[in-house]
Amino acid sequence: MAENSGCTHDCSTCKENCSSRAPQYDAPHKDSNIKHVIGVVSGKGGVGKSIVTSMLATVMQRRDYKCAILDADITGPSIPKAFGTKGDILSTGDGLLPLATKTGIKMISVNLLLDEETRPVVWRGPVIAGTVKQFWTDVVWGDVDYMFIDCPPGTGDVPLTVFQSIKLDGIIIVTTPQDLVSMIVGKAVNMAALMNIPVIGLVENMSYVRCPDCGKELHVFGKSKAEAVCAEYGIQLLGRMPIDEKLSALIDKGVIELMENDYLESTADAVVKFCNK
Repeated sequence: MAENSGCTHDCSTCKENCSSRAPQYDAPHKDSNIKHVIGVVSGKGGVGKSIVTSMLATVMQRRDYKCAILDADITGPSIPKAFGTKGDILSTGDGLLPLATKTGIKMISVNLLLDEETRPVVWRGPVIAGTVKQFWTDVVWGDVDYMFIDCPPGTGDVPLTVFQSIKLDGIIIVTTPQDLVSMIVGKAVNMAALMNIPVIGLVENMSYVRCPDCGKELHVFGKSKAEAVCAEYGIQLLGRMPIDEKLSALIDKGVIELMENDYLESTADAVVKFCNK
């Protein structure tokens, strides 16, 4: 119960430092040893947050880190599709076993628990939040160096559940170069500040298209505002990703692990440096 009698139960807009905001971190499964947990968030949908999550896990796995993805986007899960991961989630009687991708990235997603991947998840907020908690507490993750949590967009129930229930090292904000970007990033930054979660930095997706003939960067969504936005909120620009037809094709085929680009190498460097400082 919040100490403020005028509580609206909306922590994303409240500045009070009440007991309702105090984190009550849940412990992971007893057979899980997870060293670092990174949340990947966005202030709005459709910015490529799941793509960034998938690519970053792939980059880190190539560096011989043991990686995992917790897909917290319960109503719009897309992580299994990007990796082409299918199969039954098995139970040991003591917990659930995550599935592994071709290169060994462990993952859990509601789509791996459904009979049909196109079946809609029509659940109320508390049920969705409870499922995310179970993905953390009831899954036998084993040894993991870096876990990436693909959060749903916005500042609602599920991101709040992740922030308050799982001890995060920090978050990465994903955005695109449009006019509303400053306001959208601001919401994510301010929510993280309210929850005392460090912001590792920002990744700008769909930043440009590279002309196949001359190599010039074409800014189809307008000139990038990433540097100005990062300066405004005092955060680091981790990387800029182009619109890449080849990358989209790999995701559609479920073979993101075959990607050949360096778009998020600097982001991976920043994550390692941040977690090890």
